[in-house]
Amino acid sequence: MTILRILQGEITDNIVAEKRGAIGWLTFNDPQRHNAVSFAMWEAVPVVLETFRQDPEIRAVVLQGAGGKAFVSGANISQFDTLRSGEDAVVEYERVAETAQLALYDYDKPTIAYIQGYCIGGGLNIALCCDIRIASDNSSFAIPAGKLGLGYRLTAIRNLVTAVGPANALEIFLTAARYDAHQAKELGLIRKVAPVAELPQVLEAMLAQIQANAPLTLRAGKKMIRQLQQLGPEVDVEGMRRLVLECFESNDYREGRKAFAEKRAPVFTGT
Repeated sequence: MTILRILQGEITDNIVAEKRGAIGWLTFNDPQRHNAVSFAMWEAVPVVLETFRQDPEIRAVVLQGAGGKAFVSGANISQFDTLRSGEDAVVEYERVAETAQLALYDYDKPTIAYIQGYCIGGGLNIALCCDIRIASDNSSFAIPAGKLGLGYRLTAIRNLVTAVGPANALEIFLTAARYDAHQAKELGLIRKVAPVAELPQVLEAMLAQIQANAPLTLRAGKKMIRQLQQLGPEVDVEGMRRLVLECFESNDYREGRKAFAEKRAPVFTGT
């Protein structure tokens, strides 16, 4: 099978886009930081997806993390002091990250999150934006927003509730607990778990099933399912946005960042 790298030099090197036969591969490529997503990586995601969308030979897209130890460990916290501090910076960061995630969530071709290792915070939301999630048995999952004092956007909460239901979503979010792959499957965060050595075969079997089906039928059905998952008109979207911004303007968020940098437990005050 021919592997063709595309968009090299046009996007950050921390996102690798490849065409492998009829499959587009998007790789989060910063293994030293466990593939934590930077601002430039968020910007690159919609560019890659659109390039894959315009190629009629590509039938499905796989997202993975480089290095085998992490899918995506969350957002790049080293950028928070400059890019997620102050209302204007937070609004711009949220806009770019939301654009990337909505591009994936609304994508018209089948998407699979191919998870090995850490799948944490924003990384878990990236996976939840995909249609199907498969994981190695050494993977782990969490949403640690509460341990950092940051705001978790409404669409990300929607994705979590859609996947696991309100009761499990509340447990996952309120405890900020970490779950192994088998626990994550039981909760509904992922669909299949396999040993590391067997995961490629699981992926290939699933891709073969998808490629055997009619693309227009899959696109139509996927669009309808996504329509049924949309937020209703009664949801106060602006009110939810303000709640997120309040978190980012809080003393607790500043304490969360400081505690993370100092490798200690944060002391939150609710202010």
